[in-house]
Amino acid sequence: MKTKQFMLGLMLSAMLGGGVAVGSYKLLEEDRPAAGQQQPNTNVRYTSAMRASNVTVPEGINFVTAAELVTPAVVHVTTEYRVQARRSPSEIHPFFRDFFGDDFEGYQRQQGPAMGSGSGVIIASNGYIVTNNHVIDRADKIKVILDDKRTFDATLVGTDPNTDIALLKINSENLPALRYGNSDNVRVGEWVLAVGNPFNLNSTVTAGIVSAKGRNVGILQNAGSMSVESFIQTDAAVNPGNSGGALVNLNGDLVGINTAIASQTGSFAGYSFAVPSSIVSKVVDDLLKYGEVQRALLGVSMQEVDAELAKEKGIKNLNGVYVAGFSESSAAKSAGLQEGDVITEINGVKVNTGAQLQEQVTRYRPGDKIKVGFVRGGNAKTINVTLRNANGSTEIVKRDPNAAKSMTIEGATFEAASKQELSKLDITGGVKVTGIEKSGFAETGMKDNFIITRIDRNSVNTPQDVEKILKSSRGGGLLIEGVYPDGRRAYYAIGR
Repeated sequence: MKTKQFMLGLMLSAMLGGGVAVGSYKLLEEDRPAAGQQQPNTNVRYTSAMRASNVTVPEGINFVTAAELVTPAVVHVTTEYRVQARRSPSEIHPFFRDFFGDDFEGYQRQQGPAMGSGSGVIIASNGYIVTNNHVIDRADKIKVILDDKRTFDATLVGTDPNTDIALLKINSENLPALRYGNSDNVRVGEWVLAVGNPFNLNSTVTAGIVSAKGRNVGILQNAGSMSVESFIQTDAAVNPGNSGGALVNLNGDLVGINTAIASQTGSFAGYSFAVPSSIVSKVVDDLLKYGEVQRALLGVSMQEVDAELAKEKGIKNLNGVYVAGFSESSAAKSAGLQEGDVITEINGVKVNTGAQLQEQVTRYRPGDKIKVGFVRGGNAKTINVTLRNANGSTEIVKRDPNAAKSMTIEGATFEAASKQELSKLDITGGVKVTGIEKSGFAETGMKDNFIITRIDRNSVNTPQDVEKILKSSRGGGLLIEGVYPDGRRAYYAIGR
């Protein structure tokens, strides 16, 4: 009986399969005339009617509108670098090695240009473009290629290595620009698009979902102790060249700048990371208003609460960030926080990781007041904290717009090094000197375009700094330290 049932089922399956196959074939087969019917005139050109391709897509999953809106505002960024080869220790005069020790890196030889590329996002119709700092870091030349293939030389407005964000400017008007979306409102599981130029393929759009928020993956550790990582993690395909491109929601709003991928091969392997727009907009605003990023600090050493720490410290709830200590001149300590407190909220926004806490604090400036929610001894409390900068003050540090951009001192012209020069040479400040040949500095051996970074261990950032140090020197000699545009470091002594 079982055998008959099996055979009957097999026959039915075969018949059904045959019916499906024939049906599929008939759908693909052109209409053919029956036997005895007149054959069509072969001289007549055959045209097949095409069905309309307008497909009804469930609401919220159609990417076309967002892609069409975003693509024109995403640009290709190309960079050019001079490659340097450091001289071996045997080529460096013993005097410099003995006198300067490990601080002296030696002169460098120019080997030739190297090229790099990435993506950028137009955020203002008059030519301001956001990209990653690592895309343009130390570049000699930066070019921007628009979606319509126009090419512009770009000026570096400013950078923030701590968030891996840089701001560029091109001379053009009426450009398509993206508006910021609120990255705080982005939810895990939400559809997003990544738009950029992977492998130099212009204007590539990929889709994915938000996999996680507030990710710290340790890629900005070299930026320093104030690096901020609180990435939006997605599974939208991002590859080399996508860096600096746009992460947008389905409205076409900019919710992040694509920055990194998690990969052992250098190509996409399932996860990508973007700087949230809440951080991007703050950094850009600071660079435009002050010329420098205003970094506000809470001043605490943090430790995330896990089961082991909770057991050790007697913490009843695993939510929040444990205060393990304070920095010098800590804003949090001055406000009344204590070691052992567990911070749970910043201005009403819950924080469970150090990355989440950093993301909330980094959107404020020194002098701003925030409400910090915390737990002490099992009791929930709230305290007002006035944030401070790295120097422990509430001052806003900005360039003086009235400061002279250049000065003539003893016949030579001194001017502050540009942001692009500082980025390329990996220095925080300096003053470029020209017109040396007919000046009082000619006997030092210094050449034009030398960038002075220190005079007698005093940092030099403006022409006024040079003037002040030279005037305050009473007799004796001064040691001038600096670097040439090709990366060669040099030291000169001048008598006073």
